Amino acid sequence: MPSDCIYNTRLSDAWKFIEMRCKNMWMLVFSIFAVLFIAYSVLGLALYCMQSHFVYRPAREVYYTPEDLGLDFEDVSFKTSDGVKLSGWYIPAKNSELTVLFCHGNGGNIMHRLDSINLFYELGLSCFIFDYRGYGMSESEPSEQGTYLDAMAAYRWLMDVKNVRPEDTIIFGRSLGASIAAELSSRVKAAGLVIESAFTSYVDIGRKFYPYMPVRWFVKFNYATIDYIEKVDYPVMIIHSREDELVPFVFGVELYEAANKPKKFVEISGSHNNGFLFSGEVYKNAWLQWVKFLNEYEHKADRRQVS
Repeated sequence: MPSDCIYNTRLSDAWKFIEMRCKNMWMLVFSIFAVLFIAYSVLGLALYCMQSHFVYRPAREVYYTPEDLGLDFEDVSFKTSDGVKLSGWYIPAKNSELTVLFCHGNGGNIMHRLDSINLFYELGLSCFIFDYRGYGMSESEPSEQGTYLDAMAAYRWLMDVKNVRPEDTIIFGRSLGASIAAELSSRVKAAGLVIESAFTSYVDIGRKFYPYMPVRWFVKFNYATIDYIEKVDYPVMIIHSREDELVPFVFGVELYEAANKPKKFVEISGSHNNGFLFSGEVYKNAWLQWVKFLNEYEHKADRRQVS
């Protein structure tokens, strides 16, 4: 066989070998991307379907009450505008001028806030805490619009049943409850709003935990605290821990910057769930100073109206 034919045959075989290797490599790359895409899609679908589970972590059983702390309280039942029966506790403090309307976080129920209830009592503040629908003894299942209706119903119960004046009410929310409290405050009057360990929006908190996912495309919830707080036209206090492992400290700063004056920012220590306890006197003093400020602020407002 002529040498040039042998050369051409070998060259052809080599080229076929290269083509096969390239084809196999591209098939391998395609397979890897296909597997990654499927896994990514499955994860996204799972996150989409499980959002309610992540947002709402209710407990039904209520084993303890303020009575276990030696506190007198009223076991309250009331209904929302859409007919859902809710439960709550009203804990009056002696010689109290201000009442805290307490919107709790996404886990447990009112039983798990006894430490905060006791703290407010020690500070001379009456407290009305309620369970959202689906929590504790409250009926139905939780939803975003439902939580807003629940907070409004609790506010109306304070005004209509206990005859508490808006100017004697502090709306307070922690974590998810901070967003609910801010939304309520954007629609009603009060002496002041206090939000603790708050996120700017559900989308922002989703981006923190899943930065590799297109969160905005598949979120079911809004909870846009930063939008609500911009509409609040009375004093706002924001409390946040730099050590918060769930809600970044910068979220608290951004909320403070978005709030209207007068406003106050309090930095505490400790984790997301125990910062108010870990910070001890810092936390208590912040509330005492805030109450004093609100009383003086109201008196100034009264004088302005008279003049």
